[in-house]
Amino acid sequence: MEPVRTKIWDPLLRGFHWLLAAAVIATWLLGKFGPAKMTLHFWLGYFILGLLAFRLVWGFVGPEPARFSHFLRGPGAIRRYAGRMFAREPSYWPGHNPLGALSVIALLALLAAQATSGLFIDPDDYINVGPLADTVSSATRKSMRSWHHTGATLILILVVLHVGVILFYRVWKREDLVRPMITGWKMVRRD
Repeated sequence: MEPVRTKIWDPLLRGFHWLLAAAVIATWLLGKFGPAKMTLHFWLGYFILGLLAFRLVWGFVGPEPARFSHFLRGPGAIRRYAGRMFAREPSYWPGHNPLGALSVIALLALLAAQATSGLFIDPDDYINVGPLADTVSSATRKSMRSWHHTGATLILILVVLHVGVILFYRVWKREDLVRPMITGWKMVRRD
């Protein structure tokens, strides 16, 4: 059957996506190459926590394609999709495919853990202390600092994987996943 042009992504979800992408890139760059005083890095971390809170709510009350119930699938659907993933044809999946859904959940969870760990950091420089650092033990602050550094690397890996999969879909499957996240419209197969 021929795919049909369908409105998939609502403006709030698209705005969330692009704001989150910009905030994560800026925060990561500031963390790696920024000034010694990390004030902007902290504010962006708070902003990311706000965006994640919005996405959690929107995942339950937003339009159907934005809801977790719309794109989270069981092991059978994931296995079937993975079996066809390398076919050199567009999938025309209506929203996040089953593997993409796992990626979304992993990235959201990792970003939540990363931003939360930043709230408890005390790097012993007396400048870049998280606002909740004094509520936990020294050992916890040290663990949070260690996790925050590891989390930054894991986020980089997931973002590179995300961009790589988008390029794979564009080049190999001849399916544009970027334009729908800009316009909201996507070619979708009919069920």
